[in-house]
Amino acid sequence: SVKAVARAGAGVNNIPVADYTRRGIVVFNTPGANANAVKELVASALFMASRDIFGGMSYVQGLTHITDASEMSKLLEKEKKQFAGCEVAGKRLGVVGLGAIGALVANMAVELGMEVLGYDPAISVEAAWRLSRRVQKVENLQSLLAQSDFITLHVPAIQATQHMINSETLRCAKPSAILLNFAREEVVDMDAVIAALDGKRLAKYVTDFPVPELLGRQDVLLMPHIGASTEEAEENCAVMAADQLMDYLENGNIRNSVNFPSARMDRNGGHRLTFCNENVPGVLGHVLSLLADRGINVIDMMNQSRADIAYNIIDVAAEPGEELLAAVRAVEGVVRVQAL
Repeated sequence: SVKAVARAGAGVNNIPVADYTRRGIVVFNTPGANANAVKELVASALFMASRDIFGGMSYVQGLTHITDASEMSKLLEKEKKQFAGCEVAGKRLGVVGLGAIGALVANMAVELGMEVLGYDPAISVEAAWRLSRRVQKVENLQSLLAQSDFITLHVPAIQATQHMINSETLRCAKPSAILLNFAREEVVDMDAVIAALDGKRLAKYVTDFPVPELLGRQDVLLMPHIGASTEEAEENCAVMAADQLMDYLENGNIRNSVNFPSARMDRNGGHRLTFCNENVPGVLGHVLSLLADRGINVIDMMNQSRADIAYNIIDVAAEPGEELLAAVRAVEGVVRVQAL
């Protein structure tokens, strides 16, 4: 009975996507709905990593034994040098992944006066248009790591990105580099990061995905997975997920699916038939023959494919009856059929 699943967020690693695809269930996510929230947290992480803000605040909070303001002022003037850091302006930021979040982070860093390098072999045309012209594109990850003072990760957790930051790639990074991971835990080989920190081949690691091995380290800043934890982001994700589900269930349109192709067609009057099938030759032709045999005229249609699945939207002049729907379901390769 399940027709579609929507994830109010970007990650779908807790959804059986492959199984749902075989069953013709569309899986949606909401890329970009929480992008501004993550961007702002990355900004705060840049500042906290470059200047010991947290250490300084903790130090002041610990001065509970001092009751005289003058004494406190003198002590702070003496001790504040231990919390000195550097400014991010003029430093080089390497952004790995230039999607909805990565592009916002890159553009923000440009406005902060940073020199920004970007790496994304799969950047979309839409994302490229959003990117500031002052962001310099590099051809490979190793080049970005070698040049960057700060490295921030914004890639999805897929097979191609599993442990993309590992012992081999970290050898390219500057010993003074600071690595930020606000993408997914899986994109970083934690053993390699710890070894790089221990060997002074990486200065600091900042992440929104804490693990026990990192607790208590002075060269690590840990956050409790709060990248999207703002009222605005949660509302944006929920609204976007609901809108996409509604458009699919009412019109058959697909936006931001992780397993089906994008497909959108304006209503052209009449009735709408949608079906998905194995991406093999002849299925669409067979279905069109079924319509022709019953004297049903096609007003408009769309066919899109993605990997092993194809999706079709067909507007027809007559209402598709149950007999026709059963005939379409019986076509070899057809997975799911809907009349809307």
